[in-house]
Amino acid sequence: MKRGTGILGYRDILRVWKKNKGLIISSGFLIFFGCVFLWAAFLRIPDLSDLGDRKVAQSTKIYDKTGKILLYDMSSNIRRTIVPFEEISINIKNATLAIEDKDFYNHGGVKISSFIRALLVNLTTLSYSQGGSTITQQVVKNTILTGDKTPTRKIKEWILADKLDKLLPKDEILALYLNESPYGGSIYGVEEASISYFSKRAKDLSMAEAAYLAAMTKAPTFYSPYGKNLDKLEDRKNLVLREMLTGGFITESEYERALAEKVVFNQKTESDGLKAPHFVFFVIDQLAQKYGEETMSKGGLKITTSLDYDIQSKAEALAKKYGEINQKSFNADNNAIVVIDPKTGNILSMVGSRNYFDKSIGGNFNVATAHRQPGSTFKPFVYSTLFNMGYTTETILFDVRTQFSTNCPPDQLTSDDGCYSPENYDEKVRGPMTIREALAQSINIPAVKALYLAGIQNSLDLAERMGIKKLADPNQYGLTLVLGGGEVSPLDITSAYSVFANDGVRNPHNAVLKVEDAQGSIIEEFVPNPEEVLPKETARKISSILSDNNARTPAYGASSALYIPGRPVAVKTGTTNDYKDAWIIGYTPNIAVGAWVGNNSNTPMEKKVAGFIVAPMWRELMNQILPSLPIEEFSSPEPIDEDLKPVMRGIWLTSSLDESGGTFNFNQTPFDGRIHSILYWVDKNNPLGARPENPNKDPQYSRWEYGVENWINSPAYRDFLFSRS
Repeated sequence: MKRGTGILGYRDILRVWKKNKGLIISSGFLIFFGCVFLWAAFLRIPDLSDLGDRKVAQSTKIYDKTGKILLYDMSSNIRRTIVPFEEISINIKNATLAIEDKDFYNHGGVKISSFIRALLVNLTTLSYSQGGSTITQQVVKNTILTGDKTPTRKIKEWILADKLDKLLPKDEILALYLNESPYGGSIYGVEEASISYFSKRAKDLSMAEAAYLAAMTKAPTFYSPYGKNLDKLEDRKNLVLREMLTGGFITESEYERALAEKVVFNQKTESDGLKAPHFVFFVIDQLAQKYGEETMSKGGLKITTSLDYDIQSKAEALAKKYGEINQKSFNADNNAIVVIDPKTGNILSMVGSRNYFDKSIGGNFNVATAHRQPGSTFKPFVYSTLFNMGYTTETILFDVRTQFSTNCPPDQLTSDDGCYSPENYDEKVRGPMTIREALAQSINIPAVKALYLAGIQNSLDLAERMGIKKLADPNQYGLTLVLGGGEVSPLDITSAYSVFANDGVRNPHNAVLKVEDAQGSIIEEFVPNPEEVLPKETARKISSILSDNNARTPAYGASSALYIPGRPVAVKTGTTNDYKDAWIIGYTPNIAVGAWVGNNSNTPMEKKVAGFIVAPMWRELMNQILPSLPIEEFSSPEPIDEDLKPVMRGIWLTSSLDESGGTFNFNQTPFDGRIHSILYWVDKNNPLGARPENPNKDPQYSRWEYGVENWINSPAYRDFLFSRS
């Protein structure tokens, strides 16, 4: 195209730009800021008389897995009581100003510097300790811009905060904030919070009580006194008090008194609008961390969970029934139940106490997610590690008194003064036992030997891969780990047992199937994420042992609560040495059910094993669940390789002339020094390799051999010979 035709070419435009660049940029800025100025000038604050009548924009609702049974409406029964500024305690005013906006009375509604500083601090520390909005901005956000999700929201917030600051006295703005702030669930405003949490008026709040309330407003779900983050709430309350001190709101002596003050929160009261409370608040806490408190409380979400309400109802009823029985019979006032689908990881039921609303037992505390010592329910993870290394279900481990501490002589069979010589639950020893027998009957001494052979770190690594968290430090436990020296939650250990049920494939536990926004669009939807974390042969060996009623009969009897005729059910119990925790985890290929019984106060129960305390509750729940599920058999493990060493195949006596095999006739062949512990035959670092040339190099060898020799020279050995003859 020729020049002069009225249409500029690319080069013409470029030449004009270069010649007038400064003028063009300046004009652009003027036009942009002019538009912003005009927009801001005409941006109106709604009638202030409406601010006190704020309604939550849209209510978030939580449903069971069908999407039809409403478990909880987060905004139902909103409770809010407006009180005048002068009827609000100076303590809560000062606590709020100290943590939220120290310069409230000195700025014009907006502090850009505070916003930038808070943003930088939170990005570097990943904490909730710094807020970027002034109190005036938060009033605007909570009362005027509720539901506004536009990109210009922050600019609107700043402009309206400036306007509001010019329109109202500071005291009125602070009163609006304190009357409008969310304090958890359906509680809005400091007066309602004071009554709900402490049964007192806002004007009567103590300094420590005020600090707790001021601490909660940043994230009411996360910092709820009824949730799992009580330690975080305590830390933030102490932060509020420090900020009050450094800000000059209180004196040093007042600070010390407030720190020492013991504050007791009221117990939650029962509500017809709340079903499966422990599970519901588990879901809310999880999603609030993902989407934020505001979206959860006002976003109008529809949350479809994994909960099977039929199973949940049965579990809650049994938790209440057996809670009362166990309190009377065993001094055990609480319990917890978790039910998981191994094929998906979906949580079908979660009961965190016998009664969420029972104040006397701290019922709102969710024991299903709390960490307690698991007792012998940890043993299958150790034996699984052995199976991964090549050991078999028939490998021989001697159940004889043994001193495991290398700091103590082999003949000092005590656990005093740094020594470690554990006993079995019945204080008996049984001599040579297969792993099948030892695990099925939950015998302690062979289990400790199994942990030594498997390796503590190897066992911890496998347990973590299977879903057991917070057991990372091997130095913290030592060989006591296999007897429950660590701590696990009922949720995690039931999920981990699901791996055994699912042939070695882990599906991480999951509570949410779908989240939809207020318009019905799907925000997230559950997608299974299976991962093989255990060889299927190992999983099958564990399931074969734990479902072997004959193998466990010597310990539990042939018709115990663990045996369910006509159903293949694998099950393991556990009781801690101090009788503070009783466990049972049982599963079929299509369901896993874990249960715990104890006291929230961590005080001991009666000295009974888990089979007496927790098994009846578990068995009755299994009786109610299993008829609705198809019968599925466990797959059998492969036959044992006949080329393995005899001790790995269950042969513990060999001919002095032929150490590769042989049999032993108890009636005809006297003992002549051919009985050895497994360390004589196996190098624990290479169990499938050749027999160690010098087994004495293993620091445990002389101890295990002494234990065997000591047993042979005891009446227990003669009893053993008589039983086999």
